[in-house]
Amino acid sequence: MNESNNVNLIIDIGNSSAKVGIFNQQELIEKHVFASIAMLNLFLGNHSFKNSIISSVSSSPEEIQQHIQAEKKFILTKNLPVPTTNLYATPSTLGVDRLAGVCGARQLFPGKNCLVIDAGTCITYDFIDKEGNYHGGGISPGLSMRFQAVNTFTAKLPLVQAVKTPTLIGNSTESCIQSGVILGLTEEIKGFVRLYEQEFEDLKVVLCGGDTVFFENQMKGSIFAVPELVLSGLNSILDYNVNL
Repeated sequence: MNESNNVNLIIDIGNSSAKVGIFNQQELIEKHVFASIAMLNLFLGNHSFKNSIISSVSSSPEEIQQHIQAEKKFILTKNLPVPTTNLYATPSTLGVDRLAGVCGARQLFPGKNCLVIDAGTCITYDFIDKEGNYHGGGISPGLSMRFQAVNTFTAKLPLVQAVKTPTLIGNSTESCIQSGVILGLTEEIKGFVRLYEQEFEDLKVVLCGGDTVFFENQMKGSIFAVPELVLSGLNSILDYNVNL
């Protein structure tokens, strides 16, 4: 991929890593995860693309954009046009990854009410209605944050790791924390889904984010697990702006 070609470069920079998606139209053909911005910039210096977009909730996207070789380059900000109507009361404080997620859900389920649940550093709940209006949602501490809180705000409880299948009744301090945190958060997610289903008919629930694996099997088929939803949403925003 050393010469310019007809693929889109999508960069999603979160709190702990940078994800890169390379799209041929709507198809994700490559995905890379970089632990540091230096590694990302090294990758960018060796490739060129047709068009690009950056979403960042941490690092400066302007500095990263300087390393990109592309015909058209965009940064997702509150001022960039998106293929949805943003009804959020404080758009300047809205995380751009949340907006990308609902755009991805709208592309998957056009004309449907959608609830996007992003299981990352925080758990975010975002609702877009069947007319394409984004309303907002909720923000809750994520899995790692809850484990860290148990350890940080107590004198003796350890910092433990998440497991895919926690037991309901823990028989050690470690397994008790895993049960309380993972199953507790799973029930929170189920509760939010139930509340939205009571409010909105024909609701599509889409789960994404790095911790998707810990919850998708617990949800009993009531959701669509789309780990790369934000990348797909960013790609749809990029195409929307290229074609304006």
